[in-house]
Amino acid sequence: MRRLLTLIILLIAALETHAESTSVAVAVNFTAPMQKLAAEFEKETGHTVAASFASTGKLYAQIRNGAPFEVLLAADDETPAKLEKEAATVAGSRYTYASGRIVLWSAKPGLVDESPLKAGDFRHFALPNPRLAPYGVAAVEMLTALKLIDAVQAKFVLAENLAQSYQYIATGNAELGIVALSQVIKEGRIGEGSGWIVPATLHQPIRQDAVLLSAGRGNPAADAFLTFLKSTKAKAVMRAYGYDV
Repeated sequence: MRRLLTLIILLIAALETHAESTSVAVAVNFTAPMQKLAAEFEKETGHTVAASFASTGKLYAQIRNGAPFEVLLAADDETPAKLEKEAATVAGSRYTYASGRIVLWSAKPGLVDESPLKAGDFRHFALPNPRLAPYGVAAVEMLTALKLIDAVQAKFVLAENLAQSYQYIATGNAELGIVALSQVIKEGRIGEGSGWIVPATLHQPIRQDAVLLSAGRGNPAADAFLTFLKSTKAKAVMRAYGYDV
């Protein structure tokens, strides 16, 4: 028995010795699934994840200014490709981990129904700044496709990211606006307030790419996390939050 206990202790010590940590930069829209995925990953591998959340534009600026992120989970496919061209990534590591959806959402029940906007029903329209957030670009494309951009643009309340856009709407500072489906979905439907899941045909696909950054080269935890994102378990989590994978 004593010998068995010693072997168990040695095995645990060996596992702890090989456990590593990785720093992951994550687009704000992916906050909720990332928190769940990180917990599952840590439980499964013993590695740990330190996640930082911001708009993709801000994450890009931080990476170019030397932030020691090892993995980027962007809200688009352009930013990781740009970093790849700038030799800031590990070649061959970039792939699309999910495709996002936007929602026209209000904290007020009944304000938004299954139809396009009525410009006279509100004074403020919150959305992520299109210069920083791909979901904001999709919002502008949606409004343009519906021929509502001229009527709504004067009511824009630009947020730094999707979290701030959600906050503006949830607190009533904006009657409605654009959030990610992942922020409001609960058990397969919009959980609170009222919303319209914008048809994907009204904007360009929101392909979200992951990439191993140069700082993560050789870190087994960073490699393992990118591999874990491709697993059946990870894909099930992402689907539950409304992503196409």
